Amino acid sequence: MQSIFWTLEEVARRAKDFYENDIRQKVEYGDNIGKMIVINAESGEYEIDQTGVEAALKLKQKNPNARLFTIRIGYDVAVSFGGAMERTAG
Repeated sequence: MQSIFWTLEEVARRAKDFYENDIRQKVEYGDNIGKMIVINAESGEYEIDQTGVEAALKLKQKNPNARLFTIRIGYDVAVSFGGAMERTAG
């Protein structure tokens, strides 16, 4: 499924669904709190690092067309990265 036609809202919704249903219980603990998690909104694949930059680069290397959404672990703050690195309110 090609995600290129998704709206920012759809990218955010899908990534948040992955986070709430599959990822949160695996990552919200100890030293991860406050780190950034970048989620591929199509596959649910994710990476974690301090700023989200390296995590986004790793995911983009695997899939250059991936629609990525970033969440600060333990907080309700997020940023969406598309082809133009667009921002969206969380």
